[in-house]
Amino acid sequence: MAGIELYAERKRTHRRTWTAAAVLLGLVFMIGGQAGALLPAIATGFVVSGGSADGWPQLAYELGAAFGLTTLLVLLWARLFERRGPATLGLNARGPMRFARGYLIGLAFMLAVVGAIWSLGGYVVEGAGAFGSAAVGASLLPIGVLMLGFIIQGSSEEILFRGWLMQLIASRHGLWIAVIANSALFALAHAGNMEPSNELYSGLGNILLFGLFISLYAVREGSIWGVCGWHAAWNWLLGLGFGLEVSGMAVDATPLITDLTTAPDAAWWLTGGAFGPEASLVTTAVLLTGIAGLMLRGRTRDQGVETAPAAV
Repeated sequence: MAGIELYAERKRTHRRTWTAAAVLLGLVFMIGGQAGALLPAIATGFVVSGGSADGWPQLAYELGAAFGLTTLLVLLWARLFERRGPATLGLNARGPMRFARGYLIGLAFMLAVVGAIWSLGGYVVEGAGAFGSAAVGASLLPIGVLMLGFIIQGSSEEILFRGWLMQLIASRHGLWIAVIANSALFALAHAGNMEPSNELYSGLGNILLFGLFISLYAVREGSIWGVCGWHAAWNWLLGLGFGLEVSGMAVDATPLITDLTTAPDAAWWLTGGAFGPEASLVTTAVLLTGIAGLMLRGRTRDQGVETAPAAV
């Protein structure tokens, strides 16, 4: 009984950032991370100002440094202002096991998407994968380094959107509003990835569904370790497994499995066009199936922040 009272007392010492302020702060964290990592790199000539991350070393730096700094800003705000540690953001017990399980599930989902599009005639093989390359070692180096980069990038977005922002909104407005709001903001964060087009609109719709799915995954598990793994695996296998676009971004490296490209006569709604498989209607169907499965599962779990009653 005393332990429960002490836990309740610790929760009362937490400060809660106002919702509108949290949305603006999230933008500050993202811009601050990008600026803090890229400005020194541009000044030294490592990153070309206004350019794209076509070379894999530049992309690895951006994934690791910019998103790593964003994570640091979120954790510092939670600790210094809100008086909360990483565990209350969902980085709690059994992290390695949950991360590994989430990573494997993310790989399975991506394999299902790419396999379905392939079977429907959406892809043709453009080149061999890393193990079919004459320089296997040189091909595997960027694959391994970018795996780590995508772990940092995917985990950073989950800490920001599902670990911090979703819980703050839930603590004031209820869980379902928090799930929908953070998912919509997550989709908006990708709106500038490419020029307006049908592929972009479909991609943003699927990213919204991805946000809903991954939010439900987090609250069902009572942790964000699993969704950090899921997100990292999805992005890595998409870009480094098959050489396909990741939310409109092409990765300049030999893929691990095989180098796929869009079949000449394939419809954009099947392959996702320039946005990549994340804009495909196959991805829509897979994510809706995942959401339905999570909706039918058991109760949600509190990750450490008091939540307002959900609206009926």
